[in-house]
Amino acid sequence: MKPGIHPDYKEVKVVCACGDSFTTRSTRADIHLDICSKCHPFFTGKQKIHDAEGRVEKFKKKYARK
Repeated sequence: MKPGIHPDYKEVKVVCACGDSFTTRSTRADIHLDICSKCHPFFTGKQKIHDAEGRVEKFKKKYARK
């Protein structure tokens, strides 16, 4: 590796809006998030499938194995 061309990576504290925090390495001084894996609906299992006009049921019925 060539000396002097790579950025300095330092340990930083990442803080989410939900209050969760963790440390990682970055070139930035501090990182603030709006949403993280602790509060995101996909990771918490609270995600809902928005069904408009029965499209999910129509898809399941059309491609169901007989």
